[in-house]
Amino acid sequence: MLRKWITNHNQYSMLKAELKNKIKEKTTSTLSKEERKLILSIRDKTKQKNRNNVTRTMAYLEYFKLHPEIHWSLLAHLVSRNAGWNMTDLKGEFLTRLLTPKEQNDFYLFLERGNWLIFQDAYPQLLLYEASKKQNTSLFHLLTHLNVSRFMEPFWMHFWKNQSSSLLTTALIINEQNYIESRVILNVQYQKNVLDTILFRLQDIFDLNHILIPYETQNTKKTTFVGGTVHHFSSLEDRILLGKKLYHDLYSIKSRLNYIITWTEQHPHTGSRHDFWPHLFTEVKKNLPSSNQMLPHTPIELNKHSPRIYSPKLKNVWEDWTHSAAEEGDWFKDMTMFPLVKKKINHKEENVLNHYWNTIEKLEIAVFAKKLFTRHSHY
Repeated sequence: MLRKWITNHNQYSMLKAELKNKIKEKTTSTLSKEERKLILSIRDKTKQKNRNNVTRTMAYLEYFKLHPEIHWSLLAHLVSRNAGWNMTDLKGEFLTRLLTPKEQNDFYLFLERGNWLIFQDAYPQLLLYEASKKQNTSLFHLLTHLNVSRFMEPFWMHFWKNQSSSLLTTALIINEQNYIESRVILNVQYQKNVLDTILFRLQDIFDLNHILIPYETQNTKKTTFVGGTVHHFSSLEDRILLGKKLYHDLYSIKSRLNYIITWTEQHPHTGSRHDFWPHLFTEVKKNLPSSNQMLPHTPIELNKHSPRIYSPKLKNVWEDWTHSAAEEGDWFKDMTMFPLVKKKINHKEENVLNHYWNTIEKLEIAVFAKKLFTRHSHY
């Protein structure tokens, strides 16, 4: 135990020193012809896979199958699934009745921009690692040429030598959340149109920000979930700690991890919540359940005769969006984030299934109340 503590302490001390050096570093290396060719290839592959939420989400999973030591890729796949479900919710049964078309579009662009940005920053890192494996040599000095933060090179180098998957995952979580902080969360347009209005309203009333990780056990063959809820979406530290918690939930029980991986392989991502609950959601638009045919009180009561909620496939409701180039700049300017590498998380698992079910019930009631109010206002 003492030896492990000393080893970990030494690793953190070395990383801390290397990161401090990176802050001071000004120059970047010149590229050889082969290196320029590799970077162009990585950018091209990233662009091909970054067309929409479905292509990104499946790219993460395909990569994980080839390189299972990169735990972050599986976590990213599962979180990106949730981003897709949130995107299609905007055109689904309830939110189309609670949000204006402009609000739906603004919220979609907010989600899409974050999803796109993270992929175009992270996927080149994954491809550079893949190239390093093929060439059997570290190529991480090229990260800055791919506009990746200087924060990441020491962690990739450490991983290359020690294969510490958990430390690399934590670093990627910290990096990606910092990467979108100024570009999306603190962006004046998104703050005005989404964070201060739509998301604030929906969070406050419906607590919508659930991350669901579905799986089926061999015994029950029923879909269950592990996951968490973002209670303060605009808090950078909260988002990082949630990412660390989700990673712990994902990898803490090996049998459950295997069930989750099996589920992802058996259920290709479409963006529809029908992917995980076909008894509750349908990809075909129907009328909202009538007052004498309300949803069951608990998800346990779900069966094939239950009324189903419209949850479309992403490709049927949102066209591919052409993004402007990512804003330049490196977020890593001081050591403020380093304590979060080691910061302990709350390991207690949420009953995310009950939370999500309560959200569905609240949305259903809100739509019913709005319909009733609209009807009476016409009298």
